[in-house]
Amino acid sequence: MNAPFKPDAAPTEAPQEAPLWDLSDLYASPADDRVAADLEAGRKAVAELNALEGELVAARGDAAMLGQRLDRAITAYEQASNHLGALGAYAFLAASTNREDGAAQGFEADIRQKVTTIAAETLWLTLEINRLEEAEIEAALNAHEPAARWRPWLRRVRANKPHELSPELERFIAERAPAAMQWPRLFDETLAALRVNAGKDELTLAEALNRLSDPKAERRQKAAEGLNEALAARATTMGLVLNTVAQEKALEDRWRKFTYPAQSKHLMNEVDGEAVDAMADAVAEAYPRLTHRYYALKAKAMGLKQLNQWDRNAPIETTAPRGFDWGQGRAMVLDSFNDLGPEFGDRARAFFDNPWIDGRARAGKQSGAYAHPVTADRHPYVFLNWMGERRDVLTLAHELGHGVHQTLAADQGTLLADTPLTLAETASIFAEGLTFDRLLATAPEKEKRGLLAGRIEDGLNTVVRQIAFHRFETRFHDERAQGEVSVDRIGEIWMEEMGASLGPTVKLNDGYEHWWAYVSHFVHSPFYVYAYAFGDLLVAALMEKRRENPEGFAPLYRELLAAGGTRTYVEALKPFGLNPRDPAFWSVGCQRLARLIDEFEAVA
Repeated sequence: MNAPFKPDAAPTEAPQEAPLWDLSDLYASPADDRVAADLEAGRKAVAELNALEGELVAARGDAAMLGQRLDRAITAYEQASNHLGALGAYAFLAASTNREDGAAQGFEADIRQKVTTIAAETLWLTLEINRLEEAEIEAALNAHEPAARWRPWLRRVRANKPHELSPELERFIAERAPAAMQWPRLFDETLAALRVNAGKDELTLAEALNRLSDPKAERRQKAAEGLNEALAARATTMGLVLNTVAQEKALEDRWRKFTYPAQSKHLMNEVDGEAVDAMADAVAEAYPRLTHRYYALKAKAMGLKQLNQWDRNAPIETTAPRGFDWGQGRAMVLDSFNDLGPEFGDRARAFFDNPWIDGRARAGKQSGAYAHPVTADRHPYVFLNWMGERRDVLTLAHELGHGVHQTLAADQGTLLADTPLTLAETASIFAEGLTFDRLLATAPEKEKRGLLAGRIEDGLNTVVRQIAFHRFETRFHDERAQGEVSVDRIGEIWMEEMGASLGPTVKLNDGYEHWWAYVSHFVHSPFYVYAYAFGDLLVAALMEKRRENPEGFAPLYRELLAAGGTRTYVEALKPFGLNPRDPAFWSVGCQRLARLIDEFEAVA
């Protein structure tokens, strides 16, 4: 399968304004004839697959025949996924830039419903596979060589065996999913329509969050207070969404015999819950050495006894920090990818040379950033809200790291390219780190203290803040199991966890108790947030290996990314001599942050 990028595309002059993407290589519009054609192609692939229902168990006594049928069935399943996945991706991508457009939101919901109805017919496949014995599957893969490539996918399927339900219940859950997704839709549309009054300015959520990094304290304060008011006005709605999502998750978890709320996500990530808990505990134990110490140093550097919460990401320097137009950001990020090697640079450049990035902030566009894979035979897309700040350069690097990872893994095919969250953040955080190193190396001397502070804060936001989010989320779901959690109580849990993580130097001003309401991961993907900390600490260990041997590192790193989801994180890190089951492994990232804080203290 050809990797879905075009390294030889003719370079175009870098625009100074962030670009808009063009989704027409997926579909020209919701009315495109290809939409109906792909729905029909998906139905046909599912029909081909369903002709094999019962045939796997029937062949259990013949290893070679079972191997052939497994290969045919999984191949047909992947083909159906390619057709239906393209439709789902297009509907989401188009809607995410038009959250105030009812037609776009309706099309996304309609496509989700149609795709789910078609895909529900395939539920028998994993259920029938799990009726087979482990020895029967292994013999089949050995007897029919082409089937052996599916071993990693089958490993994940088999891991779910203890939590599967009857075919009828599995189908009910699958067909009900589009209705359940209306809660995240309500969440997204509410935030997209949110407007923040900040003095004379009316800001979108993305613009208000960006203003919290403004050099002027008054502008930061007005943005924060306006956001307090806007989120408070919507807290009841957001609390209902959060409670309902948690209740529905708890109901399904109970039927599937998961014993605690995060267990299903750990299973999906192929990671031990104990390892995640150990990581979270290690980070929480390091709060005093990291966030508490750093924010005390920052307050002193800014001539303050205490930081208001809106000062947390304020620039250290009083002069306006260096801004970046799109062309400058593009050049900085591409140079960083080229540091890893020409192939990495070529793959990143393809996103700029083709209309695969939507970077322009505008009304109706949802906040945040992502890199969205489509299917392995189609390229990914990158989404962000470019404001020309240093953080936007790093966000661009982060999302392009995902995009490059996705193109490297594409040769595995759609099913095997899918990467567990334990490794999914590796390339993104690594690219962000490389780009920061270049930012620091090319900065005027007078900017370096501010850049160092920004890098520390990015690390604290990725590791400490995300673990604080994880602990908040864990406590919320535990309390939700006893009944609906009031908005006031949600705010109390939020303030307790944020206060513990930030320390006594940061004042959590009145109104901050509602800021949980804009964190989309709590609604879209419960228990996702720990993956950021996991990825950052993992990348810290990889960066140490790169410093030891840059030339030897690059091919191993490429191999790790190109493997997609075919390896567990333990297997993926073994070639580097790293063992993430060793508790000391997690201390490397915390030590790296502590060293940066030492450097900051020396220059502050």
